[in-house]
Parts: sequence; C-alpha cells; structure tokens
Amino acid sequence: MSPDLIEQLGDQLGPNGLPYVLPIHPNLVHLTLGLFIVGISFDIVGALFPLEKRVFKFLAIPATRSNFFDVGWFNIVAAAVITFFTVASGFYEMLLAQPPSNTTSAWGLYSLETMLWHGVGGVLLLAFIVGMAIWRGFQRYVWRQDRARQVQWSYLLTGLGVFALMFAHGTLGAQLAAEFGVHISADRLLRAGEDLSVLNVLLPTLVLESLF
Repeated sequence: MSPDLIEQLGDQLGPNGLPYVLPIHPNLVHLTLGLFIVGISFDIVGALFPLEKRVFKFLAIPATRSNFFDVGWFNIVAAAVITFFTVASGFYEMLLAQPPSNTTSAWGLYSLETMLWHGVGGVLLLAFIVGMAIWRGFQRYVWRQDRARQVQWSYLLTGLGVFALMFAHGTLGAQLAAEFGVHISADRLLRAGEDLSVLNVLLPTLVLESLF
C-alpha cells in the first residue's frame, strides 16, 4: 500500500512483510472482540436475571445481578481502550501490505477494495464501541444508577447490531489473510518463488500465524 514506507524499512521486513515476527493487528482484533462480546453478553444476562435467578439457585451458583453489570461495564470500557490500538496497528500493517491485485475474494472484491472496506469498517467499529462505552457510562452512573436493571433494552439491541457489523468486518479481515495472503509468511514465500525448504525453518512462526 505504501511503497515508500516499504522501501524505507527494507531489510527490516521479515518473510511476512512486517518488521516483527507475528502480526499485531489480528491478536488485538481478537481481544477487542472478546471484551466487547463478553461485555454485552453479561449485560444481557444481568437484564434477564429475574428469569434466570431460579436456575442459578438450583445450580448453587452465588450470583448477584450487580456482578453481571460490573463485568459488562468494565469489559466495554476495556474494549473501547484496546480498539484504538487495534485500529492503529491495522492501518500500520495495511500500509506494509503487498497483496496480489489480480484475484478477487469470495465476495467478489479485489484486495485493494477489501482493504479499504476493512479500514473504513475498523474506524466505524471504533466509533461505535467508544459510543457504546460512553452510553453505558451514562446508564451506570446517571440515568439508571438507582435501578435494578442498569442497562436499557435499546443499548442491548444496539450491541447485537454491532455484533453483526463485527461479523462482516471480521470476514473481510479473514479474506485478506486467507485469500490474499496479507502478512502470511508461507503465502508470500510461495508467491515470491522462494525455496520451500525455507518453510521448515519458519515452521513455528507459521503455526502461530495459523492460530491467530
């Protein structure tokens, strides 16, 4: 994406096209997803607590409604903070990406189009997650401070809508890795016509890349 930056880094770039062994962005993406999903999920459990109370009692689980809302609050705040780093690392690694330009994804998009939509989606998700954290804070400390149900139903429905956006956004990111080989060592080496025996040396790295 940025020939000047790639040229400046030169020999610092490894087989994956990055100046470090493993891509940072995919790992932070999973952290963002986990924190946000846990945050909304626990708020949903807290909102439905009166219906679930007998189940917790039957299972001898010492659960209180406020505990679920505490988990929901702290996770959504953590997601909002982490997502700044997730988006920043994504744009940095996008600048160093050198995907093939003559193939299309399962969605019929070329690599450049996929990266642009993925970048736009990342900024939108950052805005939504930060907005949700602010909204959640007002509910917790101002609007519903003295109410048993700390979150509004509209907040939970919006959270489920963000889940859907995350799914579409994550699919674009997966296509960049799996279909275009962005920052995947094995794919880049094969496209460059390198000796495949090099892959044996990089096997631990390749295994880690497949996990993240």
